[in-house]
Amino acid sequence: MPRGLDPADVNEEDKSSKNVIAHISQFADNLTFIRITKFGTAADIPTRFIERNISIRGRLSNITEKGLEVEHIPIYVPLLSRHSLTLLDVRLAGVELTAEGQDWIGQQLKPAETVWLRLIVRQNETLHSLVSTSSHYSFRALSNTCVNEEISRHGLTRTSPFVGLDPHSRIYWRLYKRFLRAESRAEKNGKGLWKEESRWERAANVLKNNMLVISVKKLFKWTSGTKEK
Repeated sequence: MPRGLDPADVNEEDKSSKNVIAHISQFADNLTFIRITKFGTAADIPTRFIERNISIRGRLSNITEKGLEVEHIPIYVPLLSRHSLTLLDVRLAGVELTAEGQDWIGQQLKPAETVWLRLIVRQNETLHSLVSTSSHYSFRALSNTCVNEEISRHGLTRTSPFVGLDPHSRIYWRLYKRFLRAESRAEKNGKGLWKEESRWERAANVLKNNMLVISVKKLFKWTSGTKEK
């Protein structure tokens, strides 16, 4: 031991060095695991991946009423490996998908398109995630953009609480405010769910639901049927 060094200081330095090595080793193990492991179900994904909100790559298979079905694609797939087709049940975290939103996703995301899932919460066999894509199709604004937020900007979803996520956590409030801001912008611009009817559309709906108009239509149909007989 060099002169003037306290043994306690030396021990602390050794502990720090070992901790750094341990962290590097763990990071390397995690990276290797992510690169070659295919997740067939939500239960296959390690809890630490969910807690750290790690992103995984996938291939879009189906669009459902509540979200997406995605096949997980490891970053590195050995040439001789064989994987059976298994799909992850994915929900768009923080938003309540509408029928209009479902149609919009179907128009923007193409079958077998690559998507990235930032894992937020696992609920049984469902993954609540931030979905992003590098799409270069008709709607270029989707390029490298969070689908959850983009669909909110179009007024096709309603912001909802993050199921299973600690409401006091930093990520909860950061995402919640972000989606609320997008929803408020859509409401302000009258998009999607907040689209206002024009004067003519309102007048047409009033006439359509007017009892007198309905009675006249019924009388016209009845008289037309009588004449034909």
